[in-house]
Amino acid sequence: MTRFHFIGVGGSGMSAVARLTAARGIDVSGSDRGESAYFVALREAGMDVRVGHDAQWVDGADAVVISTAVRETNPELARARERGIRVLHRSEALAHALEGKRLIAVAGSHGKTTTSAMVAHALHGAGIDASFAVGARVFGVEGAVAGGYAGDSDVAVVEADESDGSFLRYHPEIAILLNIEPDHLDHYGSVEALEQAFAQFASDCRVLVACAEDDTVMRVARAAAETGVQVITYGRSDADVTVTSKAIVRDGAAHPLNVPIPGEHQRLNAAAAWAAAVAVGADPARAVGALASFAGTGRRYQLRGEVAGVRVIDDYAHHPTEVDAVLTAARAAGAGHLVVLFQPALFTRTQLHAQAFADALSIADADVVIASVHGDREDPIPGVTSQTILDRMAVAEDSTAQVVEDLEDAAAVAASLARPGTQLMTVGSGTVTLAAGWILDALRSGSEGDAAGAGSHG
Repeated sequence: MTRFHFIGVGGSGMSAVARLTAARGIDVSGSDRGESAYFVALREAGMDVRVGHDAQWVDGADAVVISTAVRETNPELARARERGIRVLHRSEALAHALEGKRLIAVAGSHGKTTTSAMVAHALHGAGIDASFAVGARVFGVEGAVAGGYAGDSDVAVVEADESDGSFLRYHPEIAILLNIEPDHLDHYGSVEALEQAFAQFASDCRVLVACAEDDTVMRVARAAAETGVQVITYGRSDADVTVTSKAIVRDGAAHPLNVPIPGEHQRLNAAAAWAAAVAVGADPARAVGALASFAGTGRRYQLRGEVAGVRVIDDYAHHPTEVDAVLTAARAAGAGHLVVLFQPALFTRTQLHAQAFADALSIADADVVIASVHGDREDPIPGVTSQTILDRMAVAEDSTAQVVEDLEDAAAVAASLARPGTQLMTVGSGTVTLAAGWILDALRSGSEGDAAGAGSHG
Protein backbone atom coordinates (compact mmCIF):
# COMPACT_ATOMS: atom_id res chain seq x y z
CA MET A 1 0.00 0.00 0.00
CA THR A 2 1.27 3.48 -0.85
CA ARG A 3 2.25 5.57 2.20
CA PHE A 4 2.64 9.35 2.44
CA HIS A 5 4.41 10.72 5.53
CA PHE A 6 3.45 14.28 6.55
CA ILE A 7 5.96 16.43 8.46
CA GLY A 8 4.08 19.00 10.55
CA VAL A 9 0.86 17.04 10.20
CA GLY A 10 -0.83 18.85 13.11
CA GLY A 11 -1.12 22.19 11.30
CA SER A 12 -4.54 23.30 10.12
CA GLY A 13 -3.68 23.18 6.42
CA MET A 14 -1.50 20.08 6.53
CA SER A 15 -4.03 18.05 8.51
CA ALA A 16 -6.70 18.83 5.90
CA VAL A 17 -4.44 17.49 3.15
CA ALA A 18 -3.65 14.39 5.22
CA ARG A 19 -7.37 13.74 5.66
CA LEU A 20 -8.08 13.96 1.93
CA THR A 21 -5.03 11.86 1.07
CA ALA A 22 -6.25 9.10 3.37
CA ALA A 23 -9.68 9.27 1.74
CA ARG A 24 -8.03 8.29 -1.56
CA GLY A 25 -6.91 5.01 -0.03
CA ILE A 26 -3.34 6.09 0.68
CA ASP A 27 -1.80 5.11 4.01
CA VAL A 28 -0.99 8.27 5.98
CA SER A 29 1.59 8.73 8.72
CA GLY A 30 2.79 11.98 10.21
CA SER A 31 4.73 13.81 12.85
CA ASP A 32 4.68 17.14 14.63
CA ARG A 33 6.43 18.78 17.55
CA GLY A 34 3.29 18.78 19.69
CA GLU A 35 -0.33 17.69 19.87
CA SER A 36 -2.77 20.17 18.37
CA ALA A 37 -6.53 19.59 18.19
CA TYR A 38 -6.03 18.76 14.52
CA PHE A 39 -3.31 16.24 15.40
CA VAL A 40 -5.58 14.49 17.91
CA ALA A 41 -8.47 14.41 15.42
CA LEU A 42 -6.27 12.65 12.86
CA ARG A 43 -5.12 10.10 15.40
CA GLU A 44 -8.74 9.46 16.41
CA ALA A 45 -9.52 8.94 12.71
CA GLY A 46 -7.01 6.07 12.72
CA MET A 47 -3.91 7.70 11.25
CA ASP A 48 -0.42 6.93 12.56
CA VAL A 49 0.64 10.35 13.83
CA ARG A 50 3.46 10.81 16.36
CA VAL A 51 4.88 13.60 18.49
CA GLY A 52 8.47 14.60 17.76
CA HIS A 53 10.66 14.16 14.71
CA ASP A 54 12.66 10.99 14.06
CA ALA A 55 14.47 10.19 10.83
CA GLN A 56 13.47 6.52 10.91
CA TRP A 57 9.76 7.37 10.67
CA VAL A 58 10.11 8.18 6.95
CA ASP A 59 11.71 4.82 6.14
CA GLY A 60 9.42 2.88 3.82
CA ALA A 61 7.38 5.93 2.82
CA ASP A 62 6.65 6.45 -0.87
CA ALA A 63 6.51 10.21 -0.43
CA VAL A 64 7.20 12.78 2.27
CA VAL A 65 4.92 15.82 2.38
CA ILE A 66 6.15 19.17 3.67
CA SER A 67 5.10 22.80 3.87
CA THR A 68 7.36 25.77 3.28
CA ALA A 69 7.78 26.07 7.07
CA VAL A 70 9.69 22.74 7.28
CA ARG A 71 13.41 23.47 7.24
CA GLU A 72 15.98 21.35 5.47
CA THR A 73 17.58 20.58 8.84
CA ASN A 74 14.49 18.61 9.93
CA PRO A 75 15.79 15.06 10.50
CA GLU A 76 12.90 13.43 8.65
CA LEU A 77 13.29 15.68 5.61
CA ALA A 78 17.05 15.18 5.68
CA ARG A 79 16.55 11.37 5.69
CA ALA A 80 14.08 11.60 2.81
CA ARG A 81 16.57 13.60 0.76
CA GLU A 82 19.35 11.14 1.65
CA ARG A 83 17.27 8.08 0.68
CA GLY A 84 15.88 9.63 -2.49
CA ILE A 85 12.30 9.47 -1.22
CA ARG A 86 10.00 11.72 -3.22
CA VAL A 87 9.34 15.02 -1.41
CA LEU A 88 6.07 16.80 -2.16
CA HIS A 89 4.91 20.23 -1.15
CA ARG A 90 1.51 19.98 0.53
CA SER A 91 -0.09 21.67 -2.49
CA GLU A 92 1.23 18.88 -4.71
CA ALA A 93 -0.14 16.26 -2.30
CA LEU A 94 -3.50 18.03 -2.27
CA ALA A 95 -3.63 18.20 -6.07
CA HIS A 96 -2.91 14.46 -6.12
CA ALA A 97 -5.65 13.76 -3.55
CA LEU A 98 -8.21 15.76 -5.55
CA GLU A 99 -7.22 14.51 -8.98
CA GLY A 100 -10.25 14.15 -11.23
CA LYS A 101 -12.38 16.60 -9.21
CA ARG A 102 -13.90 19.79 -10.57
CA LEU A 103 -11.87 22.26 -8.57
CA ILE A 104 -12.92 25.62 -7.11
CA ALA A 105 -9.82 27.47 -5.86
CA VAL A 106 -10.08 30.58 -3.68
CA ALA A 107 -7.18 33.05 -3.75
CA GLY A 108 -6.42 36.53 -2.46
CA SER A 109 -4.40 38.39 0.12
CA HIS A 110 -7.16 38.00 2.73
CA GLY A 111 -10.48 36.29 3.21
CA LYS A 112 -9.50 32.96 1.61
CA THR A 113 -10.35 30.74 4.57
CA THR A 114 -13.79 32.18 5.28
CA THR A 115 -14.73 32.38 1.59
CA SER A 116 -13.56 28.81 0.91
CA ALA A 117 -15.68 27.61 3.80
CA MET A 118 -18.64 29.64 2.51
CA VAL A 119 -18.33 28.00 -0.90
CA ALA A 120 -18.28 24.55 0.68
CA HIS A 121 -21.23 25.42 2.92
CA ALA A 122 -23.27 26.80 0.00
CA LEU A 123 -22.56 23.66 -2.04
CA HIS A 124 -23.52 21.34 0.81
CA GLY A 125 -26.69 23.35 1.39
CA ALA A 126 -27.53 22.97 -2.29
CA GLY A 127 -27.12 19.20 -2.08
CA ILE A 128 -23.62 18.93 -3.56
CA ASP A 129 -21.40 16.88 -1.23
CA ALA A 130 -18.17 18.71 -2.08
CA SER A 131 -14.76 17.82 -0.74
CA PHE A 132 -12.79 20.70 0.72
CA ALA A 133 -9.40 21.67 2.09
CA VAL A 134 -9.55 24.86 4.15
CA GLY A 135 -6.90 26.22 6.50
CA ALA A 136 -9.11 26.16 9.59
CA ARG A 137 -11.84 24.14 11.21
CA VAL A 138 -15.12 24.50 9.32
CA PHE A 139 -18.07 24.54 11.69
CA GLY A 140 -21.30 22.75 10.87
CA VAL A 141 -20.14 20.08 8.41
CA GLU A 142 -20.64 16.58 9.77
CA GLY A 143 -17.57 14.41 9.32
CA ALA A 144 -15.11 17.27 8.79
CA VAL A 145 -11.75 16.92 10.49
CA ALA A 146 -10.05 20.27 10.91
CA GLY A 147 -10.46 21.89 7.49
CA GLY A 148 -10.49 18.66 5.52
CA TYR A 149 -13.56 16.79 4.28
CA ALA A 150 -13.86 14.07 1.66
CA GLY A 151 -17.20 14.28 -0.12
CA ASP A 152 -18.91 11.98 -2.60
CA SER A 153 -19.46 14.49 -5.41
CA ASP A 154 -17.05 15.39 -8.22
CA VAL A 155 -16.59 18.93 -6.85
CA ALA A 156 -13.85 20.11 -4.46
CA VAL A 157 -13.00 23.46 -2.88
CA VAL A 158 -9.48 24.50 -1.92
CA GLU A 159 -8.00 27.51 -0.22
CA ALA A 160 -5.21 28.47 -2.61
CA ASP A 161 -2.21 29.86 -0.72
CA GLU A 162 -0.14 32.45 -2.56
CA SER A 163 2.46 32.90 0.20
CA ASP A 164 5.02 30.61 -1.43
CA GLY A 165 3.66 30.44 -4.98
CA SER A 166 2.15 27.01 -4.41
CA PHE A 167 -1.30 28.13 -5.59
CA LEU A 168 0.04 27.92 -9.13
CA ARG A 169 0.03 24.12 -8.83
CA TYR A 170 -3.77 24.05 -8.98
CA HIS A 171 -5.56 24.09 -12.31
CA PRO A 172 -9.09 24.99 -11.20
CA GLU A 173 -12.25 24.96 -13.24
CA ILE A 174 -13.41 27.97 -11.23
CA ALA A 175 -11.18 30.47 -9.42
CA ILE A 176 -12.13 33.22 -6.98
CA LEU A 177 -9.87 36.25 -6.68
CA LEU A 178 -10.79 38.30 -3.62
CA ASN A 179 -8.09 40.98 -3.41
CA ILE A 180 -4.41 41.59 -4.07
CA GLU A 181 -2.21 43.56 -1.67
CA PRO A 182 1.55 43.65 -1.02
CA ASP A 183 2.45 40.67 1.19
CA HIS A 184 4.89 37.75 1.18
CA LEU A 185 7.48 39.89 -0.56
CA ASP A 186 10.10 37.75 1.20
CA HIS A 187 9.12 35.13 -1.40
CA TYR A 188 8.26 37.27 -4.43
CA GLY A 189 10.82 40.04 -4.08
CA SER A 190 8.59 42.71 -5.59
CA VAL A 191 4.97 43.78 -5.89
CA GLU A 192 5.23 43.28 -9.66
CA ALA A 193 6.26 39.63 -9.24
CA LEU A 194 3.39 39.07 -6.80
CA GLU A 195 0.88 40.52 -9.24
CA GLN A 196 2.33 38.42 -12.06
CA ALA A 197 1.78 35.26 -9.99
CA PHE A 198 -1.87 36.21 -9.43
CA ALA A 199 -2.21 36.91 -13.16
CA GLN A 200 -0.89 33.44 -13.93
CA PHE A 201 -3.33 31.91 -11.42
CA ALA A 202 -6.28 33.85 -12.86
CA SER A 203 -5.54 32.80 -16.43
CA ASP A 204 -5.38 29.10 -15.55
CA CYS A 205 -9.11 28.47 -15.07
CA ARG A 206 -12.36 28.34 -17.04
CA VAL A 207 -14.31 30.85 -14.91
CA LEU A 208 -12.85 33.64 -12.77
CA VAL A 209 -14.97 35.22 -10.04
CA ALA A 210 -13.30 38.59 -9.45
CA CYS A 211 -13.87 41.44 -6.97
CA ALA A 212 -14.87 44.57 -8.88
CA GLU A 213 -13.85 46.76 -5.92
CA ASP A 214 -10.14 45.91 -6.15
CA ASP A 215 -8.31 47.74 -8.93
CA THR A 216 -5.45 45.23 -9.09
CA VAL A 217 -7.86 42.30 -9.24
CA MET A 218 -9.70 43.94 -12.09
CA ARG A 219 -6.47 44.56 -13.99
CA VAL A 220 -5.63 40.87 -13.58
CA ALA A 221 -9.19 39.87 -14.56
CA ARG A 222 -9.09 41.89 -17.77
CA ALA A 223 -5.85 40.17 -18.74
CA ALA A 224 -7.42 36.77 -17.97
CA ALA A 225 -10.45 37.61 -20.11
CA GLU A 226 -8.14 38.28 -23.05
CA THR A 227 -6.92 34.66 -22.78
CA GLY A 228 -10.48 33.33 -23.03
CA VAL A 229 -11.37 33.03 -19.33
CA GLN A 230 -15.00 33.81 -18.48
CA VAL A 231 -14.96 36.58 -15.85
CA ILE A 232 -17.80 37.11 -13.37
CA THR A 233 -17.39 40.27 -11.28
CA TYR A 234 -18.95 40.95 -7.90
CA GLY A 235 -19.24 44.07 -5.75
CA ARG A 236 -21.60 46.61 -4.28
CA SER A 237 -22.14 48.31 -7.64
CA ASP A 238 -21.12 48.07 -11.28
CA ALA A 239 -20.65 44.28 -11.22
CA ASP A 240 -22.24 41.15 -12.65
CA VAL A 241 -23.19 40.08 -9.12
CA THR A 242 -24.12 42.96 -6.83
CA VAL A 243 -24.53 42.91 -3.08
CA THR A 244 -27.08 45.14 -1.38
CA SER A 245 -27.92 45.41 2.31
CA LYS A 246 -30.52 42.68 1.85
CA ALA A 247 -29.78 40.62 -1.26
CA ILE A 248 -27.50 39.28 -3.94
CA VAL A 249 -28.64 40.46 -7.37
CA ARG A 250 -27.73 38.93 -10.73
CA ASP A 251 -29.39 39.46 -14.09
CA GLY A 252 -32.22 41.34 -12.40
CA ALA A 253 -33.04 38.49 -9.98
CA ALA A 254 -32.66 39.32 -6.28
CA HIS A 255 -31.88 36.55 -3.80
CA PRO A 256 -32.34 37.50 -0.12
CA LEU A 257 -28.94 37.30 1.64
CA ASN A 258 -28.44 36.78 5.35
CA VAL A 259 -24.81 36.52 6.53
CA PRO A 260 -24.70 35.65 10.25
CA ILE A 261 -21.07 36.70 10.81
CA PRO A 262 -20.31 40.42 11.25
CA GLY A 263 -18.57 42.70 8.80
CA GLU A 264 -19.49 44.29 5.48
CA HIS A 265 -16.55 42.46 3.91
CA GLN A 266 -18.25 39.17 4.76
CA ARG A 267 -21.21 40.07 2.54
CA LEU A 268 -18.77 40.53 -0.34
CA ASN A 269 -17.15 37.18 0.49
CA ALA A 270 -20.60 35.58 0.50
CA ALA A 271 -21.33 37.01 -2.95
CA ALA A 272 -18.09 35.55 -4.31
CA ALA A 273 -18.87 32.17 -2.74
CA TRP A 274 -22.40 32.18 -4.15
CA ALA A 275 -21.21 33.07 -7.64
CA ALA A 276 -18.69 30.23 -7.63
CA ALA A 277 -21.18 27.71 -6.27
CA VAL A 278 -23.72 28.63 -8.95
CA ALA A 279 -21.02 28.48 -11.64
CA VAL A 280 -20.28 24.86 -10.73
CA GLY A 281 -23.96 23.92 -10.88
CA ALA A 282 -25.57 24.75 -7.52
CA ASP A 283 -29.17 25.96 -7.47
CA PRO A 284 -29.00 29.74 -6.87
CA ALA A 285 -31.82 29.90 -4.30
CA ARG A 286 -30.59 26.90 -2.32
CA ALA A 287 -27.02 28.18 -2.33
CA VAL A 288 -27.91 31.64 -1.03
CA GLY A 289 -30.30 30.14 1.51
CA ALA A 290 -27.54 27.93 2.86
CA LEU A 291 -25.38 30.96 3.66
CA ALA A 292 -27.89 32.02 6.32
CA SER A 293 -26.74 29.06 8.44
CA PHE A 294 -23.01 29.56 7.86
CA ALA A 295 -21.39 28.98 11.24
CA GLY A 296 -17.96 30.33 10.38
CA THR A 297 -14.52 28.81 10.74
CA GLY A 298 -11.99 28.41 13.49
CA ARG A 299 -10.12 31.59 14.41
CA ARG A 300 -12.26 33.81 12.19
CA TYR A 301 -14.12 36.06 14.65
CA GLN A 302 -14.55 32.98 16.79
CA LEU A 303 -16.20 33.39 20.17
CA ARG A 304 -14.00 31.42 22.54
CA GLY A 305 -16.00 32.12 25.67
CA GLU A 306 -17.63 34.70 27.93
CA VAL A 307 -16.77 35.22 31.59
CA ALA A 308 -18.08 37.90 33.95
CA GLY A 309 -19.48 39.96 31.08
CA VAL A 310 -16.26 39.80 29.03
CA ARG A 311 -16.49 38.23 25.56
CA VAL A 312 -13.26 36.69 24.25
CA ILE A 313 -12.99 36.62 20.45
CA ASP A 314 -10.10 34.94 18.60
CA ASP A 315 -9.23 35.99 15.05
CA TYR A 316 -6.51 35.05 12.56
CA ALA A 317 -6.13 38.56 11.09
CA HIS A 318 -2.44 39.12 10.35
CA HIS A 319 -2.33 41.76 7.59
CA PRO A 320 -3.21 45.42 8.31
CA THR A 321 -6.29 45.31 6.09
CA GLU A 322 -7.53 42.25 7.96
CA VAL A 323 -6.83 43.78 11.38
CA ASP A 324 -8.70 46.93 10.38
CA ALA A 325 -11.61 44.87 9.00
CA VAL A 326 -12.01 42.70 12.10
CA LEU A 327 -11.87 45.66 14.50
CA THR A 328 -14.36 47.54 12.32
CA ALA A 329 -16.59 44.45 12.33
CA ALA A 330 -16.39 44.33 16.14
CA ARG A 331 -17.58 47.91 16.37
CA ALA A 332 -20.34 47.28 13.82
CA ALA A 333 -21.48 44.29 15.90
CA GLY A 334 -21.93 46.58 18.90
CA ALA A 335 -18.67 46.15 20.80
CA GLY A 336 -17.95 49.10 23.08
CA HIS A 337 -14.72 48.92 25.06
CA LEU A 338 -12.15 46.75 23.30
CA VAL A 339 -9.04 45.05 24.60
CA VAL A 340 -6.88 43.87 21.71
CA LEU A 341 -3.96 41.47 22.16
CA PHE A 342 -2.13 41.55 18.83
CA GLN A 343 0.81 39.34 17.87
CA PRO A 344 2.54 40.46 14.66
CA ALA A 345 3.55 37.59 12.38
CA LEU A 346 6.79 37.63 10.36
CA PHE A 347 9.53 40.23 10.60
CA THR A 348 9.32 41.05 6.89
CA ARG A 349 5.59 41.80 7.14
CA THR A 350 6.10 43.88 10.28
CA GLN A 351 8.85 45.87 8.57
CA LEU A 352 6.80 46.45 5.41
CA HIS A 353 3.49 47.30 7.11
CA ALA A 354 4.49 48.84 10.47
CA GLN A 355 2.66 52.10 9.80
CA ALA A 356 -0.43 50.36 8.45
CA PHE A 357 -0.57 48.09 11.51
CA ALA A 358 -0.19 51.17 13.72
CA ASP A 359 -3.06 52.89 11.91
CA ALA A 360 -5.32 49.83 12.22
CA LEU A 361 -4.64 49.53 15.95
CA SER A 362 -5.07 53.26 16.69
CA ILE A 363 -8.73 53.06 17.67
CA ALA A 364 -10.92 54.80 20.23
CA ASP A 365 -12.03 53.26 23.54
CA ALA A 366 -9.50 50.45 23.33
CA ASP A 367 -6.56 49.06 25.27
CA VAL A 368 -4.01 47.52 22.90
CA VAL A 369 -1.34 45.04 23.98
CA ILE A 370 1.25 44.03 21.39
CA ALA A 371 3.21 40.82 21.95
CA SER A 372 6.59 40.11 20.37
CA VAL A 373 6.78 39.26 16.67
CA HIS A 374 6.06 35.62 15.86
CA GLY A 375 8.89 34.89 13.45
CA ASP A 376 7.78 31.37 12.49
CA ARG A 377 9.88 30.47 9.45
CA GLU A 378 11.92 33.69 9.48
CA ASP A 379 15.04 34.86 11.27
CA PRO A 380 14.81 38.22 13.10
CA ILE A 381 15.56 41.46 11.26
CA PRO A 382 17.66 43.87 13.34
CA GLY A 383 15.59 46.82 14.52
CA VAL A 384 12.23 45.27 13.58
CA THR A 385 10.18 44.53 16.70
CA SER A 386 6.70 45.12 18.05
CA GLN A 387 7.97 48.44 19.34
CA THR A 388 8.30 49.44 15.66
CA ILE A 389 4.49 49.36 15.47
CA LEU A 390 3.87 51.00 18.85
CA ASP A 391 6.17 53.93 18.00
CA ARG A 392 3.97 54.76 15.00
CA MET A 393 0.59 54.54 16.77
CA ALA A 394 -1.61 57.56 17.41
CA VAL A 395 -3.14 56.56 20.73
CA ALA A 396 -6.47 58.26 21.46
CA GLU A 397 -7.06 59.97 24.81
CA ASP A 398 -9.49 57.23 25.91
CA SER A 399 -7.14 54.43 24.83
CA THR A 400 -3.82 52.86 25.84
CA ALA A 401 -1.18 50.87 23.98
CA GLN A 402 1.85 48.94 25.21
CA VAL A 403 4.28 46.21 24.19
CA VAL A 404 4.49 43.14 26.42
CA GLU A 405 6.89 40.79 24.70
CA ASP A 406 6.21 37.48 26.46
CA LEU A 407 2.90 36.10 25.23
CA GLU A 408 1.80 34.69 28.59
CA ASP A 409 2.56 37.99 30.27
CA ALA A 410 0.73 39.82 27.49
CA ALA A 411 -2.32 37.61 28.04
CA ALA A 412 -2.27 38.38 31.77
CA VAL A 413 -2.07 42.11 31.08
CA ALA A 414 -4.90 41.91 28.54
CA ALA A 415 -7.12 40.05 31.03
CA SER A 416 -6.40 42.68 33.71
CA LEU A 417 -7.60 45.44 31.37
CA ALA A 418 -11.02 43.86 30.79
CA ARG A 419 -14.19 44.87 32.62
CA PRO A 420 -17.84 43.83 32.31
CA GLY A 421 -18.98 44.75 28.82
CA THR A 422 -15.49 44.50 27.31
CA GLN A 423 -14.86 42.57 24.13
CA LEU A 424 -11.35 41.12 24.37
CA MET A 425 -9.80 40.05 21.08
CA THR A 426 -6.73 37.92 20.45
CA VAL A 427 -5.53 38.75 16.94
CA GLY A 428 -2.82 37.23 14.76
CA SER A 429 -1.84 34.12 12.81
CA GLY A 430 0.70 32.70 15.27
CA THR A 431 0.60 31.30 18.77
CA VAL A 432 -1.60 34.14 20.04
CA THR A 433 -4.57 31.76 19.77
CA LEU A 434 -3.21 30.05 22.89
CA ALA A 435 -3.61 33.33 24.75
CA ALA A 436 -7.40 33.20 24.35
CA GLY A 437 -7.51 30.14 26.60
CA TRP A 438 -5.14 31.68 29.14
CA ILE A 439 -7.24 34.85 29.24
CA LEU A 440 -10.44 32.90 29.87
CA ASP A 441 -8.71 31.02 32.69
CA ALA A 442 -7.53 34.32 34.21
CA LEU A 443 -11.01 35.82 33.93
CA ARG A 444 -12.55 32.77 35.60
CA SER A 445 -10.00 32.92 38.42
CA GLY A 446 -10.71 36.61 38.90
CA SER A 447 -14.45 36.05 38.84
CA GLU A 448 -14.23 33.22 41.39
CA GLY A 449 -12.01 35.37 43.58
CA ASP A 450 -14.48 38.23 43.44
CA ALA A 451 -17.33 35.89 44.32
CA ALA A 452 -15.40 34.44 47.28
CA GLY A 453 -14.52 37.94 48.45
CA ALA A 454 -18.13 39.02 48.24
CA GLY A 455 -19.23 35.94 50.14
CA SER A 456 -16.79 36.54 52.98
CA HIS A 457 -18.55 39.83 53.81
CA GLY A 458 -22.03 38.32 53.77
